Amino acid sequence: MDYIPILVLVVSFVCLLAIGTPVAWSISISSLLTMLVSIPALPAMTTVSQRMATGLDSFALLAIPFFVLSGQLMNKGGIAHRLIAFAKTLVGSLPGGLALINIISAMLMGAIAGSAMASASAMGSILGPEMEKEGYSKEFGVAVNITSATTGLVIPPSNVLIVYSLASGGVSIAALFLAGYIPGMLTGLFLMIVAYFWAKKKGFNVGKRSSMKEVLGTFWKALPSLMLLVVVMGGIVMGVFTATEASAIAVLYTLVLGFAYKEITWKSLPNILLESSATTAIVMLLIGASMSMSWVMSFENIPQGISDVLLGLSDNPIVILLIINLLLLFVGIFMDMTPAVLIFTPIFLPIVTELGMDPIQFGIVMVLNLCIGLCTPPVGSVLFVGVGIANTTIEKVIKPLLPLFIAMIVALFLITYFPGLSLWLPRVFGV
Repeated sequence: MDYIPILVLVVSFVCLLAIGTPVAWSISISSLLTMLVSIPALPAMTTVSQRMATGLDSFALLAIPFFVLSGQLMNKGGIAHRLIAFAKTLVGSLPGGLALINIISAMLMGAIAGSAMASASAMGSILGPEMEKEGYSKEFGVAVNITSATTGLVIPPSNVLIVYSLASGGVSIAALFLAGYIPGMLTGLFLMIVAYFWAKKKGFNVGKRSSMKEVLGTFWKALPSLMLLVVVMGGIVMGVFTATEASAIAVLYTLVLGFAYKEITWKSLPNILLESSATTAIVMLLIGASMSMSWVMSFENIPQGISDVLLGLSDNPIVILLIINLLLLFVGIFMDMTPAVLIFTPIFLPIVTELGMDPIQFGIVMVLNLCIGLCTPPVGSVLFVGVGIANTTIEKVIKPLLPLFIAMIVALFLITYFPGLSLWLPRVFGV
């Protein structure tokens, strides 16, 4: 195996990131430099640019701009307030009630909007000041907010799972969506357990118990928002429409709901469309650049080389999966989620399938791995959003973050070594 292309790819990519080059440019330039090792300059540049363009030529990717837009509409459409009110009636009277409300609301928001950034922004803005008022430390509130926000990337609809479907060569999006429910809720449950005991230890205030009338009242108000889950997932599973068509229906549904709630107006709509377009442009540029790097690695036989090395270390599936998990956790610290999925899926997927792991399960494991990276410096985008909204520093948030990290890692290893947690629902629905 020729190690020069690997060396050029890794060194150039790391150096470009280190000097502050945007991720998409770092990926593209390092891919080009790697190609220059093997072929002349003009064919190398033509190939990389062509692969960036053809990488975006996929009908399934149309779902991403639609889900981004529906997420923006939900964030601006008053849905977060109704979900928080419903969650408050369910767990507000327990120790750490406001922290538990944050986690449940983030799971619900993620299940509807599919965006960790939108969830962290909404929950941080609404619940952050309320938690401080009730005696919770600001740093604990931020830690709970940013870790719980990532559950929305595992619980469908999730743009990252669509990207994984593309990178894996066509794993069913419907199956991936169904597979994400139990792992996402399990992760949220572990976060709630940690938050409960942390709050009990610190003696944070406890809210009053809600009556059944209040529970039903807030549920009724949140029901139109929650019905989006039924419309989107029900339609996909029953074969009424594809995931891409479901994303367009989600936009229409949330737009009507936003106008019905009187939270969205014709005047506010252009800004929502502009924000969605900016987010979509960034994501699509990352996807195009990552697809070119993925092709370059395949051209240079890098995935096969890494596969041979890993399988040569051990023939024990438990050990190999542990190594892959540790590598992905490390990758998540330094790389954004979308390029990481596109670049590392072709490397690790052949290895895990050879070990007998289902590609659907591996997709959930990979996404949950990279979710942890979103909460860690130096590239953790959700961490920066949470810290910025709360006007605090990363250094102060690290201590309350650690037990929540441990909870997420425990959930990750359970999902890795117990396939039924991911595969039960897809098998029940036959997808």
